[in-house]
Amino acid sequence: MTQRIRKAVFPVAGLGTRFLPATKTVPKEMLPIIDRPLIQYAVDEAIEAGCDTLVFVTNRYKHAVADYFDKAYELEQKLERAGKLEQLDKVRNPLPDHVRVIFVTQTEALGLGHAVLCAKPVIGDEPFAVLLPDDLIWNRGDGALKQMADHAERSGGGVIAVQNVPQEKTSSYGIVATQGFEGRHGRITGMVEKPKPADAPSTLAVVGRYVLPPGIFDALEATGRGAGGEIQLTDAMAAMIGAGRPYDAYRFQGTRFDCGTHIGLIEATIRFALDHEKLSEPARESMQRALDDLGVADNA
Repeated sequence: MTQRIRKAVFPVAGLGTRFLPATKTVPKEMLPIIDRPLIQYAVDEAIEAGCDTLVFVTNRYKHAVADYFDKAYELEQKLERAGKLEQLDKVRNPLPDHVRVIFVTQTEALGLGHAVLCAKPVIGDEPFAVLLPDDLIWNRGDGALKQMADHAERSGGGVIAVQNVPQEKTSSYGIVATQGFEGRHGRITGMVEKPKPADAPSTLAVVGRYVLPPGIFDALEATGRGAGGEIQLTDAMAAMIGAGRPYDAYRFQGTRFDCGTHIGLIEATIRFALDHEKLSEPARESMQRALDDLGVADNA
């Protein structure tokens, strides 16, 4: 696989139950970090990596993501009449002109592997990316997916994003076994889903970025339902690896925030506020005041 990825899949059909009641009406992918929803950060990362076709796998109840990328004529007219041109540009241009979006419905919640399989008619016979918007990756240099896409072109195989986790937390992740891991990458020899710390082959945990060969669709179609009665992407990749198909683990440059958790969303908001051109200083001052107030309260 040496062809550059042009298409990216975003599985956004989940219900986001951790964030209820907010996600009763607002999809978790639309939760904001400062003034942009999570999905926008993932989309920008895909476009930076060279993708011009974005495939959103959603369910029939979630319309907010599609609405976000659609025209909002009344809002645009009001902003234009008010002379709020900066806000107008943000609303009017969430995507560059050369990028198209396609929405595919996942009729049943049958897991990440099934969501990826739903995108097969759009992807066709070419490599593609999968991005989980919950995993927000902050980096001042190249985005994580661009790093991975560059490596995929050089290596000719699939690429899975990994990060080191504490040994005691391996039971919360898919963990890869690798051969010859040097620098930022190594060839994957096996994958174990949520192993006990004593059984984990490494501390390299799979996170929500993948560059996949088109052969993954055949593997998914041949994969039965696994954990939770769902079609697991991990099972399909493991089958391909077992059959000798090359996959590399890639330890990206950047900081990952698990925005599928409350603390991850808070941490991401703090980091992006501290890195924001206009908000950095007032954010620091506000945080310091809050810490000082807590210190006074704790000592009272």
